[in-house]
Amino acid sequence: MARQERAIRTQLSILKAAAEVFDSHGYEAATIGEILRRAGVTKGALYFHFPSKQALAEGVLEQQFSVIRVPPGPCRLQEFVDTGLIVAYRMRRDPLVSAVARLSLEQELRAEYGSSAIRQWIGASEVLLGAAKEQGELLPHVVPAESAWLFSAAWTGTQLYSQILLGREDLEERVVALFRHLLPSIAVPAVLSSLEITTERAARLGSASDALLEGPGEQADSPQEERTQQAAAAATA
Repeated sequence: MARQERAIRTQLSILKAAAEVFDSHGYEAATIGEILRRAGVTKGALYFHFPSKQALAEGVLEQQFSVIRVPPGPCRLQEFVDTGLIVAYRMRRDPLVSAVARLSLEQELRAEYGSSAIRQWIGASEVLLGAAKEQGELLPHVVPAESAWLFSAAWTGTQLYSQILLGREDLEERVVALFRHLLPSIAVPAVLSSLEITTERAARLGSASDALLEGPGEQADSPQEERTQQAAAAATA
């Protein structure tokens, strides 16, 4: 068991180092040597877990949902909002999240892996919005699949603009503005007025997410996390 735990820690250390390098330099310019230096492991240890740079990139992409911890909310639409707020918070602080955004748009990976990552987020959003529709939280005309696609596209554009213009310094603020502009078009007024869509909530949830991730593998997935992961799996099936 101790050996297995060490192997898991080593693998995660390598993935975090790879994410930092991919996020800083992009996939093509990233080198195994720099990843080894940041991870502090031997070449043999790295290649035992990941036989190539492409395998490392794939491993980083597969980690995107494991580092997003969203607690159950008072309603499904609040969980949908909270997911976006937590991703914005972590994207500024966790290379395992920010690297996914960059890798998804890399020309070398986009065809095989980038589209998969995007489909996973659309699928996860569709599950949350579908649950919100079943609970009567959305307006009658709303089609969850359409809204999931549009919200995901708008979120991606928002984070990209924030990255280019200010290095994502204002990302939480911009995501809050995005939700405040778009949610009135899909949410029942009574539900809309009950939602907390603030940068303060993003910071609060993000800090709680940090605490959960301090002990990787020790926390059980919440029902909301399970729904998100199931949606991601279904999107790529």
